[in-house]
Amino acid sequence: MSHFSFRDAVCLAIAMAGMASAYAADMPVADIVPEPRQTENVSLQAFIKANPDCLEFTDQCSHCAVVNGVAECSTAEIACIKRENQCTKRTAK
Repeated sequence: MSHFSFRDAVCLAIAMAGMASAYAADMPVADIVPEPRQTENVSLQAFIKANPDCLEFTDQCSHCAVVNGVAECSTAEIACIKRENQCTKRTAK
């Protein structure tokens, strides 16, 4: 029978800890918060539908352009106060 050293025990403990944390990271979490993008997409589409002549709009955090009926928006600015969408550019009549 071989002698089990302190170094072997430490290596085994580190390996087991790594495996446990990797396993825990893959486990589903009961309190998952839904991504806000889903509701944001719904509100963006509702805004576009309600304002069909709007080409560009903003919520004071990000700026969006309507391309082929879909909003293409910039990344939200840091420390902004989000407001209702407001059209900033409309089609010429």
